[in-house]
Amino acid sequence: MKHSKFKKICVFCGSSPGKRSSYKEAAVELGKELVSRNIDLVYGGGSVGLMGLVSQAVYNGGRHVLGVIPRTLMPREITGETVGEVKAVADMHQRKAEMARHSDAFIALPGGYGTLEELLEVVAWAQLGIHDKPVGLLNVDGYYNSLLSFIDKAVEEGFISPTARHIVVSAPIAKELVKKMEEYFPRHEIVSTKLNWKKEELDYSQREIEPIL
Repeated sequence: MKHSKFKKICVFCGSSPGKRSSYKEAAVELGKELVSRNIDLVYGGGSVGLMGLVSQAVYNGGRHVLGVIPRTLMPREITGETVGEVKAVADMHQRKAEMARHSDAFIALPGGYGTLEELLEVVAWAQLGIHDKPVGLLNVDGYYNSLLSFIDKAVEEGFISPTARHIVVSAPIAKELVKKMEEYFPRHEIVSTKLNWKKEELDYSQREIEPIL
């Protein structure tokens, strides 16, 4: 049994299985890779699609599974019995914050709008300095090639700095991706420090919202 620097990894993925069997196989493979490295799973809490497959694989392997899901999505994304611990939250914003708080790194499997939105938010957080956790893209059968091309185009056009391009780590298979993430070291210039963000967040939570003139 291998041991990883990560205790818990957050996985973003579709609540649909996708049309290719390779997507389903990749979800199970990623779950087994986490188990082999003694890593627990944090994910969106659904029991359907790729979410259901990766969570079941981790749970079957004896690792802890934490699912975080907005109450309004529970009827749609949870069918039958849930696996592991399920935490119900108020909305999508709280879901992302809770998933990030409990995780040491992030991986995106194939998915749709929701997966992409979650992935890009944690990438933006890394660029701003809110966290320094690795962000990995499991590029199954080239699913994310067009996204990676877009990022390269944004670098070329001056919207993303070349060093910030390295925030996104990608690989076609789970074993290779986790290994790359283990070796990840931030190279980009960050906007602020985690300490400043935490202080701002604490100050914000302790005062009433004031209008900005």
